Amino acid sequence: MAKGSQLAQLKAALNQAGVTGQNHGKKRKRAAPVEKDKEKKAAKLQEIHQRLNPFDVKVTKLKHDVGGRRLKGITGKPSQSKQAGIEQRKKTLLKEWEEKDRAGGIVDRRFGENDPMMSLEERMLERFTRERQRASKNTAFNLEDDDDLTHYGQSLSKLDDFDKVGLGMESEEEETSGQIARDIVSKRHFGGFGDEEEEEGEDEEGPARKKTKAEVMAEVIAKSKEHKLLRQMERDQEDNVRHELDNQFATLRELIYAPDPSTSGSNAIPLGVRARSPKSVTETDTVASKLVSGDDYDQHVRVLAFDQRAKPKDRTKTEEELALEAKEALEKAERRRRRRMLGLDESEDEEEVGARKGKRKRGGDDLDDDFSEYPEDFNELGAGLEARGNLSKEEEDGEQESSEEDTSGDDGVSEEFDESEEGEEGEHDQLVALSVLSKSKSKGKKCAKQELPFIFPCPANHGEFLDIIEDVDEEDVPTVVQRIRALYHTSLAADNKFKLQTLATVLIDHVLYAASPPTPDLGLITALFPQLLALTKAYPIPIAQHFNAKLNLMHKNLKRGLSRGSLDQEARTWPGIAELSLLRTIGLIWPTSDLNHSVVSPTRVLLAAYLGLGRVRSLRDIASGLFLCTLFLQFELLSKRLVPEAINFLVNAILHLAPHKYDEVSSLPGSFPSPDFRSEACQPLSMNTKAKKNLIVQKAKLMELIGADNTNEQAKADLLSLAFDLLGQFSDLYKGIEGFIELYEPILEILEHIESKHLFDGHKTQLSRLNDSLRRLLKFSHQARTPLRLQAHKPIPIPTYIPKFETTTSNYLRRQDPDHEKNQAAKLRNQYKQEKKGAIRELRKDARFLASVEQKRQIDKDKAYNERMRRVFGSIEGERAEEKAMEREKAKEKRRAGKK
Repeated sequence: MAKGSQLAQLKAALNQAGVTGQNHGKKRKRAAPVEKDKEKKAAKLQEIHQRLNPFDVKVTKLKHDVGGRRLKGITGKPSQSKQAGIEQRKKTLLKEWEEKDRAGGIVDRRFGENDPMMSLEERMLERFTRERQRASKNTAFNLEDDDDLTHYGQSLSKLDDFDKVGLGMESEEEETSGQIARDIVSKRHFGGFGDEEEEEGEDEEGPARKKTKAEVMAEVIAKSKEHKLLRQMERDQEDNVRHELDNQFATLRELIYAPDPSTSGSNAIPLGVRARSPKSVTETDTVASKLVSGDDYDQHVRVLAFDQRAKPKDRTKTEEELALEAKEALEKAERRRRRRMLGLDESEDEEEVGARKGKRKRGGDDLDDDFSEYPEDFNELGAGLEARGNLSKEEEDGEQESSEEDTSGDDGVSEEFDESEEGEEGEHDQLVALSVLSKSKSKGKKCAKQELPFIFPCPANHGEFLDIIEDVDEEDVPTVVQRIRALYHTSLAADNKFKLQTLATVLIDHVLYAASPPTPDLGLITALFPQLLALTKAYPIPIAQHFNAKLNLMHKNLKRGLSRGSLDQEARTWPGIAELSLLRTIGLIWPTSDLNHSVVSPTRVLLAAYLGLGRVRSLRDIASGLFLCTLFLQFELLSKRLVPEAINFLVNAILHLAPHKYDEVSSLPGSFPSPDFRSEACQPLSMNTKAKKNLIVQKAKLMELIGADNTNEQAKADLLSLAFDLLGQFSDLYKGIEGFIELYEPILEILEHIESKHLFDGHKTQLSRLNDSLRRLLKFSHQARTPLRLQAHKPIPIPTYIPKFETTTSNYLRRQDPDHEKNQAAKLRNQYKQEKKGAIRELRKDARFLASVEQKRQIDKDKAYNERMRRVFGSIEGERAEEKAMEREKAKEKRRAGKK
């Protein structure tokens, strides 16, 4: 091949092949056929093209060339294969893409196919008729047909000549003149468009002709007039109905207006007006009496116009505004109450008039704390002293103490606690001061019930609170607390926050006070609970500190009782009604399911200490312990933490109360500690087997049993029934723990050894139900428990002697497995992999092809648009150029005219 550039190589190749250059040889006598020359020339050009363009052929170099092998795919022509693929996609994929939005399908157009009203015979007959008609259309102008040709419905064979076709002359003059008749010209030539008779004849003989524009417009105008007339008729009909209703309005007026009993029967007042104020009603009555006398409809409408319109509602008030309104309402009610006590008029209008008359002018020496607008009501005291007018000097001094000192304790409780920290020995400390307790409990009968005041001072300690509610009934105490909270809302003053915190601690002390013997009032505690809960949510930290102080004091009392002797009858090792009420309140206020809580966690420790360290000496102790077990059940209802002290106490309570066959502690199953089993104090607690006939099933009254040392058989039966019930509830609570079997199998054995024949029928039923429940739960626990096993290992396979083939890069050893099934599976996986790759490659090529087609169409579309815009702009520019040239000519002419 010649050297040089590619262009020089191409020229040399073309000259060498004889495609270009002059032919100096002699002309041949006979030239070769043109087609053969073209084929040879095309072959030469193709050979030159392939030789000069090495990129058209792709050759794969073999790594190990072995002679005598025929391998496929070594050489390839990527450009030709690409072009072939494009041509194939143009024939297939492009066709599908262009027709993707077309809706095809075969539509059944046979006559009567979709008509359900036609039978099969009717459809076949109609189709046969249509088929004959369709066949007859092809033979309409067949000259060989036997049927005669017709003209205007007449056979041409019957006409000898054309004299009667319509070309005759009417008169001899016309015959001699040689002209066609006028009517023929007007009817059959272009002299006219026919008349009504011709149109009627055409309707009868042939299809109707096309209507003219005038005829169409005439029909449109006629239809418009017809619709207008119909609308007018409907409007007249509606007016008639409206007039009829107006004439019958007199009967409808009796339903709208009611006669006024205070006036004559002629006057009437609208019903909607009577609900308004007296003043507006009077004005409306006057107007109505003037207008209703006639029957005019407009007068009645004017009367109804005086009806009150709807007014927009007030906006939602803020918490501060609501608190201020509540306080002002209480102060206003208190002023009215005092006026009633002084014998003055209670009406608001007179009160306002009296206030305006009695109000003196404010001077420069007047102060805010002693200036009063109502001196006659408050005995010459200022408005700033009205809420504190009844307080003594000692109470005023108590209000000035800081709230932090009040939250730590009240009535000397904190001071006594500090003094008792020196040792565990000493007297039992009261949760509420004895002086106040004795004073309050020793009150005589209350005087007659008086009206409850609306304003109260905020107490600084429990003693002041008792002074406030001294003459107040117990059912009104929550109302007093509610009014104190409203008067001393946090948003009304800066120091109200500390006063309400002190009020919360006072309520806690009052709960203990109300539950203290000899007459505990549990209903008052229930009534005060919502107030205490609301204050706790508002101020949790100081109230939690006060609760902890009470719990700490109870724990000190327990340690003092244990140091004195747990078997001593005077040692208070079990909580009383007041302590139990406080513990119950803690469980209702604070969350008991938390893992660690500043109030509930010490409470749980104290409850477990009572159950684990206390010794049973009487039924009162068993009742107190069962109450503690009930509290534990409520505490752990969600967290389900195991409380072994509660389970142990329930089992011991059953052993103390129920008759059984165990004589010694060592004979008891399990490892439950039973220090009081068969002790001298506990032997009288066992039920008498002879008195079972007089017993009934009823709910245990723990408060009565704790408050009084009652040892009758009914109390024992109630406590035993409660112990059975609590033991069953704890079993449902702990059925999901891992150690349920070890925990309840000894309990079931103890229950099975109880002598049920000495129990009355209610206890027998309860005991049998409890035993069945425990057996069922233990059975499920045994089924769910699986023994421990060693870690499961993969089984050791049987040794095989099949040689192991190493996977190498050799094509022969690749994917060759001695196992035929594995080898076939590997081949299928490889084939699937290759097919997947090929499909992905083809899909990508299809996507590129469609993208190129879309791009080409968009380019053509943009090119056409730009060409169109170019032509438009060109025409506009030409017009603009002509316009400017014309303007220049006009300007020249104007200048010339000015020069002349």
